[in-house]
Amino acid sequence: MKAILHADLEWGIGKNNDLMFSIPADMKFFRETTLNKVVVMGNNTLKSFPNGAPLKNRINIVLSRSASHNDCVVVKSLEALFAELQKYDTNDVYVIGGASIYKALLPYCSEVLVTKVDAIGGADTFFENLDNNKDYQLIYQSEPVETNGYKIIFTTYKNTNLKQIG
Repeated sequence: MKAILHADLEWGIGKNNDLMFSIPADMKFFRETTLNKVVVMGNNTLKSFPNGAPLKNRINIVLSRSASHNDCVVVKSLEALFAELQKYDTNDVYVIGGASIYKALLPYCSEVLVTKVDAIGGADTFFENLDNNKDYQLIYQSEPVETNGYKIIFTTYKNTNLKQIG
């Protein structure tokens, strides 16, 4: 399982249950990376999508004690999520938010794909700074890309202390 996100210079990932930046290159990377894969999210992340609809051409799994969605797989606990994930190749599973879902699942993610945005977005929601986490090692960093007025860098962090699911 992997996590995928974009973060500002303060590791902010969201503001008012939405993205802080409109970055076409990041959206394209997210779309191409997760297409025909499994995405795991919390209910607020699902609500943040246009019309609260799940992402097309993906298996959408929502971890929520109270949500019910006919067009998603809803699991009510980490144990139920882990049981559901047994059906899929772990390389095809991406955690896509929000903050509490990332926090709960980070130890189980073999890699974290972070698009770093060279800006401060006024976030109210943050991701753990992986540069300060001894269990994560930066293994890839792209050249800076200029897109929609922002400089971004695509990075990959490897979890060197991976917790096994189940």
